[in-house]
Amino acid sequence: MEAMTSERVQVRVLLLVGEQAEIVADVPEEEQAEPARYPAAEIAEAIGLEPRQLPGKVLTAELDARDRLTGWQLA
Repeated sequence: MEAMTSERVQVRVLLLVGEQAEIVADVPEEEQAEPARYPAAEIAEAIGLEPRQLPGKVLTAELDARDRLTGWQLA
């Protein structure tokens, strides 16, 4: 069985859509893929902020082998 690997990436919170945060890679706009949505409360709790404070924040997160982000931290 292969070990799952991960890498830390820098991301930015675009905005909140209901209880979800839209996340994109922190790269020039023309290089960004479609935003991914993650639970805003989960991210906010991990970094010690209120969900309403997330838009515009630059974070780092672990990108796992399944392309899911976890381990949120302020950049």
